[in-house]
Amino acid sequence: QVQLVESGGGWVQPGGSLKLSCIISRPLFSSYSLGWYRQIRGNERERIARISRDGTTAYGYDVKGRFTISRDDARNTVYLEMEHLRSDDSAVYYCNSNPPGDTWGQGTRVTVSS
Repeated sequence: QVQLVESGGGWVQPGGSLKLSCIISRPLFSSYSLGWYRQIRGNERERIARISRDGTTAYGYDVKGRFTISRDDARNTVYLEMEHLRSDDSAVYYCNSNPPGDTWGQGTRVTVSS
């Protein structure tokens, strides 16, 4: 069974940075395109970044230029480096394959406030 464990969230002031990590326990990790998703309170979960098997990346409009997704296939881990954080980045962040599977982790909460 697939397990996803996100970590690295927390509180940060506007303009600050955080790096999220996610370990995905699944066979053939390297064969999957991966994504980071977030759910802002009261909204639907949305994909904000994705990385393909060959490392090609793409970002949502709101995070492009501020967030960087990367992967380490040897560690079954996908990362999200977030810079220049804003209050509207506050959300619970999740990783999953892209497109996502049915199983989700618990997410990691990011709070951006002064």
